[in-house]
Amino acid sequence: MAVMDSLWLPRSTCGADCLADRPAGTVPRVIMVKRIVATGSVLLFAALCVPVLALLPQRGLVAAQRGLARAILAGLGIRHSATGKIPQRGALLVANHVSWLDVVVILAHTPARLLAKREVRAWPLIGRLAATLGTVFVDRSKPKSLPATVAQVRANIASGGVVAVFPEGTTWCGKMGGAFRPAMFQAAVDAGVPVVPVRLTFAQAGTVSTVAAFIGDETLLQSLKRVVAARDLSVSLRAHPKLHPAPCDSRTHPRRVLARAATAMVAA
Repeated sequence: MAVMDSLWLPRSTCGADCLADRPAGTVPRVIMVKRIVATGSVLLFAALCVPVLALLPQRGLVAAQRGLARAILAGLGIRHSATGKIPQRGALLVANHVSWLDVVVILAHTPARLLAKREVRAWPLIGRLAATLGTVFVDRSKPKSLPATVAQVRANIASGGVVAVFPEGTTWCGKMGGAFRPAMFQAAVDAGVPVVPVRLTFAQAGTVSTVAAFIGDETLLQSLKRVVAARDLSVSLRAHPKLHPAPCDSRTHPRRVLARAATAMVAA
């Protein structure tokens, strides 16, 4: 969501006027009800299974989160696909940020842990599930906590894990986006692992759409209603070629070089 404009809390220029694009219309009310029931059932089942998930080895946990994410997308009637070489270990995955659905799509196609704002930890059902899946939580109200968060991400990817982050720092409508902030790229530099830029694109009937965007001052419930009602909604995940940290020189820092290169690849 858009917040005060600062280095730590960037502001998106997207607003309610970006949400007028609904080329494929809406589905009948009975289908909307079915989607709500199906998605709610999946989330409730996942919440009940948290004690079991916590006991699974990493491979089993990845398979479980992929199955749950795909079940949520199916419940919402969203088609999804992925192209490109998706990293399976030892990488920092950086993606553009459009919607709360971004998280679900990434979990449906990658073995990544996520970086999320601390507030998510308190969300009913989802917060507990996110913590069980190994989500790294960042407190955006305390800039001094950033080095510790970067260190936590570095430790995870250095040990062979994949962590997904949204370096724009806030959501955009999907037809436009913001620049990637360089802070989290430091984790890849310190760990000596590649960065994989990822582009998420939402569409209706084959036309790029903003219907799934979670922007401006709207609530999660308002966004959810729009997604549940959307006809022919699909999302594609495209993994771009790896970017490797370059040696530092006196003029620039490798994390800034990585951030600029990743921004350009995703925007293109």
